[in-house]
Amino acid sequence: MESKELKVLTYLRNNPYASQQEMADALKMSRPAVANIISQLIKSGKIIGRAYILPENKEIICIGGANVDRKYIVKDQLQMGTSNPTTSLQSIGGVARNIAENLGRLGNTVRLLTVVGNDMEYASIEKASSHWMNLFSVEKLVNYSTGTYSAVLDQQGEMLFALANMDIYDQLTVDYMKKQEAYLTNAQMLIIPVSSPKMNRMPENLEGIEWLITNKDEAETYFQTQIVDEESWKRTAEAFVQKGIRHVIITNGSKGVVCAGKEIETLFMPAIQTEQVVDVTGAGDAFVSGVLHASLDGVEVKQAVLTGMINATKTLQSVDTVRTELTKLKLTNELEEYLK
Repeated sequence: MESKELKVLTYLRNNPYASQQEMADALKMSRPAVANIISQLIKSGKIIGRAYILPENKEIICIGGANVDRKYIVKDQLQMGTSNPTTSLQSIGGVARNIAENLGRLGNTVRLLTVVGNDMEYASIEKASSHWMNLFSVEKLVNYSTGTYSAVLDQQGEMLFALANMDIYDQLTVDYMKKQEAYLTNAQMLIIPVSSPKMNRMPENLEGIEWLITNKDEAETYFQTQIVDEESWKRTAEAFVQKGIRHVIITNGSKGVVCAGKEIETLFMPAIQTEQVVDVTGAGDAFVSGVLHASLDGVEVKQAVLTGMINATKTLQSVDTVRTELTKLKLTNELEEYLK
């Protein structure tokens, strides 16, 4: 196979719904040349039509942030206006990216949709992420910096202040999403994380949402109410169901979760207690990933939630935002061990 044919074939494996012009631009070839190569590949049986994502191998698409997170731990009392001795830690984060890595480690086919800068920060993200998710649709913007979050902590781990450079996510636009239409249409699941301040952007009609996994603060923000006890917690979950969502989970940290749905009775599930908490970072993302992974395997809601709890608990006990030992088999064994 000639080198140009190999380039086109490699491109199509990663980006099966690309237009000929998109391929031509990416491969620095003319559009007629690309068209001719595709025609030859079809005739030779190297490709069949233009779609490579088969129904049995549909992707999970995660839409949102991919950041570099930095923690600076001040050795002495913080002094403003001068240099402070610190120790530092750096990790790869972003809720959408964290969920994508969890799901990828669990054996799912995952694509990340986000925007980044063409910089060293994204190089770090790419190195840590590329084995677990398809990054082909990530768009590099030359005039922006990759998202970063920097927190300054005292010796007890309490935050003194933090700096978030997230302007780039204003470029996660409708136009960008339109470019991904073929992937979005073919996906078996779309995951879009939000935070409490963004809950007011959610519409009144929530028909068509399969899962809503939200925390107490986010649920209170959406309904402009307060969850004060188990009954109000359950009523709030049921109110989401009434708006058209099939499955609803409202988490409340160490207190547990409430589940509601169109086909299930509303129930409370206490959190799995653990005394060994190394780092809370990533536990919520692990919970979401565990629940959705299990649901795609066809288990009933209660077991899916328990799977998410196990993944979250093990993540609390890990120094990693996404635990590196995570596999589908390991999570299954951890669940079975818990149920003994």
